[in-house]
Amino acid sequence: MFTHIMVPVDLAHVDKLKRALGAAAGLATQFGARVTFVSVTGSQPGGIARSPEEFAQKLEAFAAEQAELHNMPDVASHAVTAHDPAVDLDGALEQAVHDLGADLVVMGSHIPRRFEFTNHGGRVASHTDVSVMLVRG
Repeated sequence: MFTHIMVPVDLAHVDKLKRALGAAAGLATQFGARVTFVSVTGSQPGGIARSPEEFAQKLEAFAAEQAELHNMPDVASHAVTAHDPAVDLDGALEQAVHDLGADLVVMGSHIPRRFEFTNHGGRVASHTDVSVMLVRG
């Protein structure tokens, strides 16, 4: 049913993504799908890495760790550098869906505190033509 699952991750909050990561791994196993972990960074030094290259290496290591943890044979990482990650995040994720050819996005999400503000998952779901699974908690 699905052949390529994109999983957006925030490397600063991996501890909050356990359910989403488990769901993605389960779906990948069930369908024999490739999983690509995607994360967005800026060009300036940040809390995770001093450069986009270092950020990409950390994301690649995270992907390898997830592959081993969940016994997934076909795993990749895709780091995106944005001018302002806080502003450009949704657009960068939407573009990554198409660049990667993903046919499912599995995203961790939180319960919005104020419903007039959309969440990233809702934005990706409404601006792409692929299925999006939001995993709370």
